[in-house]
Amino acid sequence: MAKEKQVKTNAMRILETMKIEFKHYTYECEEFIDGLQIADMLGLPYEKVYKTLVTKGNSRNYFVFVIPIAQELDLKAAARSVGEKSVEMIPVQDINTVTGYIRGGCTAIGMKKQYVTRIDSSAQKLPSMIVSGGRIGSQIELTPADLRKASKGEYADLIK
Repeated sequence: MAKEKQVKTNAMRILETMKIEFKHYTYECEEFIDGLQIADMLGLPYEKVYKTLVTKGNSRNYFVFVIPIAQELDLKAAARSVGEKSVEMIPVQDINTVTGYIRGGCTAIGMKKQYVTRIDSSAQKLPSMIVSGGRIGSQIELTPADLRKASKGEYADLIK
């Protein structure tokens, strides 16, 4: 069976190296669009699609949070989950410098550095979840346990 050649992202290579199964989705897109639009384009249920947010804490350390696309990050809960007094979203222009990914293509797997990562506990109830594949136009579906393993993350209550 011939497979069309797909460009693998760093995240996909890491998953393959770890022998973690995933399903890859692609969509046509030139620039950032939000997760709700991506879910609509791919016909995916919102509750299964998660976004990756990057914050900076009081300590000046960076933290990664993975939450459902239709939800908002509770900054107080997020800070508590990583032992910080407070966290704030990093400026959009800093995303590439900090993570190695661009806005709309940021995933918790394979960032430039291994940051403390928290995945919203709602993911634990799902048989699988969908996150960015590491570039705009790419999404990957995997089990929450596999995302946790690949991102070295932990579950926490993160949404309002």
